[in-house]
Amino acid sequence: MRRMTPAIFGLSGLKLTEDECAFFKEADPAGYILFARNCETREQMRVLTDELRAIHGRDKLLISIDQEGGRVARMKPPEWDAYPPQGDFAKLYDIAPASAIEAARANAQLLALDLSEVGVTVDYLPLLDVAVEGAHDVIGDRGLGHEEMQVAALGRGVLDGLARGGVAGCIKHMPGHGRAVVDSHKDLPIVTATAEELEIDIAPFAKLKDAPIAMTAHIRFTAWDADRPATQSEYVVEQIIRQRIGFDGLLLTDDIDMEALDGTVPERSVKAIAAGCDVVLNCWAKPDDMAGTVEALPTMSEKATARLDRALENTGLAADAMPRKELLATRDSLLALAKAAA
Repeated sequence: MRRMTPAIFGLSGLKLTEDECAFFKEADPAGYILFARNCETREQMRVLTDELRAIHGRDKLLISIDQEGGRVARMKPPEWDAYPPQGDFAKLYDIAPASAIEAARANAQLLALDLSEVGVTVDYLPLLDVAVEGAHDVIGDRGLGHEEMQVAALGRGVLDGLARGGVAGCIKHMPGHGRAVVDSHKDLPIVTATAEELEIDIAPFAKLKDAPIAMTAHIRFTAWDADRPATQSEYVVEQIIRQRIGFDGLLLTDDIDMEALDGTVPERSVKAIAAGCDVVLNCWAKPDDMAGTVEALPTMSEKATARLDRALENTGLAADAMPRKELLATRDSLLALAKAAA
């Protein structure tokens, strides 16, 4: 069994430093996450991702990014195309559901083609957070709507489109961020909805429980665990995510450095893995935090390693050879229907 650290780490810049190369080779993390600081040109990104693969000797390596479209895009113009926010597909769904699903699928495949070209294997998309009136706008137009079956239908289109372009999708933020009235990047949201009300939140995740990867929410749901946020709650992970929702794929935390959580990054990481998360996401490439996390965490479990391998199994394989020009025309002609109806 590989002795892998159950963590996804960030990188400091456009290329690896000598210290990063040595550290990553020794730590053998489960994967990496890229930000705008790591994305300048196609050629530069391909060199970077190839170097990461060479360090580990693994062609199927988890190299991830938040490339959603709209306000969350790490690969930016003019080097890459700008993409619409996911909320545009929700608007189209209101007037033409089948067209909205087709547009979301085409858009996701376009995203995946960009990512596959530069060696990225995982996109943190789609958001399955069912929007609730009065919630914080941290989700906002990143989401896919206010109705759970609409969110699931559009989410399925996104997952399918990403897969057709050789990229694994990640459903987030499980078990649901749609009711949060504060931004979990800045504070801990506390959701007091009843278990019956929360059935709405978990419905899209249950519909797409066969997704390869999921990400937890740093939210405390008092109906399930009055003391701990979902990421660090054994009850939420085991009883709600694994049992009630039925998700058996690779379970990641949201960024462990977010201010919703207390303690040092290694302490937070230990709690998340103990609660049943497979992998901790640590985004900011801070050497002390990464080294402390490696020291504090156990070796990645055999079950989690199998889930990782399964999640990456079909990455890099384009299942649909539809030309980029045709995908663009399909997406844009369908989105124009919503604009015309506005």
